[in-house]
Amino acid sequence: MAFGDLLEQVGGTGRFQIVHVTLLSIPVLMMASHNLLQNFVAAVPPHFCSAHANLSRSRLSPEETLLLTVPLDIKGNPERCQRYAAPRWYLSNGTSGPGDNGTGAGGGSGADLQGCTDGWSYNMTEMTSTIISEWDLVCDQRSLKQMAQTIYMGGVLVGALFFGSMSDRYGRRILLIISNLLMAVAGTCAAFSPSFPLYCLFRFGCGMALSGTGLNTFSLIVEWIPTRIRTGVGTITGYCYTVGQLLLALIAYYIRDWRWLTLAVSLPYYVFFLIAWWFHESSRWLALSNKPERAIENLKSVAKFNGRHEEGEKLTVDMLQESMKKEMSSVQGSYTVLDLFRTPTMRKMTVCLSAVWLSTSFAYYGLSMDLQKFGVDIYLIQVIFGAVDIPAKVIVTVSMSLMGRRPSQMGALILAGVTILINLLVPYDKQMARTCLAVMGKGCLAASFNCCYLYSGELYPTIIRQNGMGWASMMARVGAMVAPMVLLTADYIPWLPGLIYGGAPILSGVAAMFLPETLGSPLPDTIQDVEDRGSGRNSKKPPKETMIQQDTEANLLKRVA
Repeated sequence: MAFGDLLEQVGGTGRFQIVHVTLLSIPVLMMASHNLLQNFVAAVPPHFCSAHANLSRSRLSPEETLLLTVPLDIKGNPERCQRYAAPRWYLSNGTSGPGDNGTGAGGGSGADLQGCTDGWSYNMTEMTSTIISEWDLVCDQRSLKQMAQTIYMGGVLVGALFFGSMSDRYGRRILLIISNLLMAVAGTCAAFSPSFPLYCLFRFGCGMALSGTGLNTFSLIVEWIPTRIRTGVGTITGYCYTVGQLLLALIAYYIRDWRWLTLAVSLPYYVFFLIAWWFHESSRWLALSNKPERAIENLKSVAKFNGRHEEGEKLTVDMLQESMKKEMSSVQGSYTVLDLFRTPTMRKMTVCLSAVWLSTSFAYYGLSMDLQKFGVDIYLIQVIFGAVDIPAKVIVTVSMSLMGRRPSQMGALILAGVTILINLLVPYDKQMARTCLAVMGKGCLAASFNCCYLYSGELYPTIIRQNGMGWASMMARVGAMVAPMVLLTADYIPWLPGLIYGGAPILSGVAAMFLPETLGSPLPDTIQDVEDRGSGRNSKKPPKETMIQQDTEANLLKRVA
């Protein structure tokens, strides 16, 4: 008897699992809101230099003031970062004047132009305020917009390291409670930040909290459900993130002020903090942490909730220890991130997963975090980018259940990279074609994310699963941190970001070839289980049982879809 058999005895797919997974999945809706919040709170409104002091008190209309103050670029639009050194009064009469040598569309030599010394004027018809308009993050300060997202992703990286190791030591439940509270408080403080540095500091805290929420949510889900429904439940959780992207577009459409929008996506975490106290700690983790009495207590509570009180009462500490005798005997001392690299199979697996996570996140956020470049309404493009995840995740989930995790991971990454590279060959003025290819690439990357979350959880053993997931998440955040900075290289070589965003997933798709397949395999509990699997010594399910599990997953997917 293994732990999975004890879980089935108390009701592997009973009411507890349904309520448990549902309550854990709801906060995932808001995770997308924080990850992609930058698209709206840091949207760059149309802007130009403010008028000279003597013009600001005149009775000229805004259009006349703009004409006298700001030159036009080669496309006939007002320059964003330059103005005339002195008002061109003669332009109000439609005549030319001294110094007009044809520079730009409105004329003016470089010596007659200056920067926006009196600040900027913003066209706020789309939004009432953003961090860009509030703190003038434009022109020479425009890189600070990307820095804000990089700092946030830095928080996610630090959170992955911290919460990954802490939850393996202190448990999933308590770290989830702390993460929800941190997200609520940091998000609220970010909404009322009086300065840009403080805003970045609190967004860093939001990033840390997001890692803690994601890692511990996933572990509590996967460690309380039987093997045969892992794929289906993983898909449902992934759909929550997809719906969250659509929900963000809806919320942002009705809340156009960046402070109120930030507050709106942070307040629900106070509710999630209260709900998290109901969750049961993972009995699998408790047993492996030398707390068998609490593990049995939780299993009995689950049995009672599932209407299997009698079966639960039969459970004893001796039964639990006997069922996990091998796993518990292998747990000696504490484990660290270094254990991910100590043995050959673990080392190879960690390196390959690092490449998969880093490139997936790098390309994903490279495409998703600059919606304004598509020339389409950002609320509409956010809906499109979110909606494409639905068919993408259906396809990859069916593929994972029928073909396996490894070919699905490889296919999603390579196809995403090829799509992004093809986009480089499309002329820039073909915005519709470029947008369609970008949407396809984003869908493939979303499918890759859906796959690697489940795949990584199945590859790493229970005793260091959180360390493993924390490391993988850290690599993803490294990619997400670098992605905004790569966008800045387009100022020098326009096609370079696309080449990097497309090449990285293809290379990591090749690295995924060296990962072991986990379809139909039980969750490993110890490092030795992983090494046995890598050497081919692990026990495998009979072909008939494997086929039954695959059929069960496929039928579940049909109902979910």
